[in-house]
Amino acid sequence: MIIEKWQKLASKYLVREKWATLRVDEVKLPDGIIKDDYYVLEYPNWVNAIALTAEGKIIMVRQYRHAADIVSLEVPGGVIDGDESPEFAVKRELLEETGYSFETCKFIAELYPNPATSNNRTFTYFLTGGVKTHEQHLDEHEILNVEEYTVEEVRQLIRNNKIAQALHVAALWYGLAEIEKL
Repeated sequence: MIIEKWQKLASKYLVREKWATLRVDEVKLPDGIIKDDYYVLEYPNWVNAIALTAEGKIIMVRQYRHAADIVSLEVPGGVIDGDESPEFAVKRELLEETGYSFETCKFIAELYPNPATSNNRTFTYFLTGGVKTHEQHLDEHEILNVEEYTVEEVRQLIRNNKIAQALHVAALWYGLAEIEKL
């Protein structure tokens, strides 16, 4: 069976804000049915970093996430600003969040957080040779701790369901595959 795209007939924006935009589309399905209320969340694209220190430890960050009301252990990353490249954004985010600079930077994955309801992508990079070169320079409401883990500790955190962000777990699996190649 061939899966066909839906035809967008109309769009109307309900919310347009810096961090999220909500639109409602009228779409025609391949079988001819018209659906007049398909909601789409438009978010900025993001970057995630699987970042190894010069000593081979994986850099993680721990921060509060209000929507889920959890303190979350995550990989560093953030929003791609304006027209900057994903690679530039991941290096900028790492320097801002962790104060680390890296010798190498390799693109390893492009993932959609939830393609059923949102349109953004997450670009994942694998960086090695990290050394602390700066102090943190966090955004206005950003409070986070930088932590370092061995590869085996990260594997155990995943096995024990201690990393709650699905995209971060996916990024770590891609990163662990890269580590096995070293």
